[in-house]
Amino acid sequence: KSFSKTSRIVHLSQPAVSLQIQALEEFFGTKLFDRTGGAVRLTPAGKILYKHSKHILDHYVEVEKDISKITGMIKGGVKLGASTTIGNYVFPRVVIDFKKNHPKIKIEMIVGNTKRIEDLLTSGLIDIGLVEGDSTKSSLNVEKLMSDELLVIVPPVHPIARKKGLSVLDIAREPLILREEGSGTRQKTDEYFESHGISISDIHVAAVLGSTELIKEAVADGLGISIVSSWAVKKELAEGKLKAATVREGKIHRDFSLLFPQKAHTTHAVDDFILFVKKYPFESISPV
Repeated sequence: KSFSKTSRIVHLSQPAVSLQIQALEEFFGTKLFDRTGGAVRLTPAGKILYKHSKHILDHYVEVEKDISKITGMIKGGVKLGASTTIGNYVFPRVVIDFKKNHPKIKIEMIVGNTKRIEDLLTSGLIDIGLVEGDSTKSSLNVEKLMSDELLVIVPPVHPIARKKGLSVLDIAREPLILREEGSGTRQKTDEYFESHGISISDIHVAAVLGSTELIKEAVADGLGISIVSSWAVKKELAEGKLKAATVREGKIHRDFSLLFPQKAHTTHAVDDFILFVKKYPFESISPV
């Protein structure tokens, strides 16, 4: 219901999106959108086109499945959206192993923060999403995939690296490097502090960075400490470039979740990928 929001989601300029709409309207010879009053609504013709377009896509999926049952050959593609930690540190290995078993299936993976993956999924631009943290979209089905632990990382030479156990207050007093809002890691970090009565506004925030790789470099260089997924720092911990501090209040856990639209008609390729992911031995993945 917004051209500007749509343009951000699909990574096109707003004029480019408007041109696509204009081409559709010229083809059908009628207005498909009502743009009056500062809002964008479907016209009666637009509602008809939207309804039939969904049916066309659903029928195409069913045709593809029926033919693959006869031929025994699964082809097609999977458009996958993965939030940053999963996309960068977990799923490259999973995708490689899937392709070995299904060479004819094309995998496209978009990596972004959790909010962006949810937007892409609800907009129909990807088939499934893999995210950190909870989904805020009631239109999506959520299935737990695996557990993850968030670690407090510090430079090896930092004084608090020698402490037997940090308290939440100790962490809050240190310069903290955070992920951006919309990130699953940021969501869990905020919830963790708030569950112990600490507001983010009371924390000494040294920097907000949109990349876990940048955060690891900043921590190693002594800019501050941070809270990141254990998957993201396996290599650095093993090499001694970073150290994980023990938190007195206990470990910080979250889930990695599989998201897909409710009542979605998925292709045979997507079904096979979901089944593969659900059975995958994630504990076998070694540090990159």
